[in-house]
Amino acid sequence: MVVQEQADIVVPLPAAAVAQILRILESMATQTPVSIIPHDAKLTTQQAADYLNVSRQHLVNRLEAGDLTFEYVGSHRRIRYGDLLAYEKRQRSVSRDALQNMADIAQEFDLE
Repeated sequence: MVVQEQADIVVPLPAAAVAQILRILESMATQTPVSIIPHDAKLTTQQAADYLNVSRQHLVNRLEAGDLTFEYVGSHRRIRYGDLLAYEKRQRSVSRDALQNMADIAQEFDLE
């Protein structure tokens, strides 16, 4: 068997990419499954519900209420992963604001 040596190749990487690669390698070392999903990937309602850790029916209700954009592929709803991330970010912000409001009210009425 003949092994050819390769020249050293230097590729500059952004710090965020290096951090992500490190997280992937750490997960591989502990045999933790890792998924890499493109932002334009289209998820089923079950996949999206699993990602958000909610029931499929709750997610469908949010879709029908217009809280999250989706498209039909045949008779099936599909959610773009990037849209799901944006929805999750909005929901986290709403939750954070509600918790802060509750803490403010508790402090105002000396309920701590």
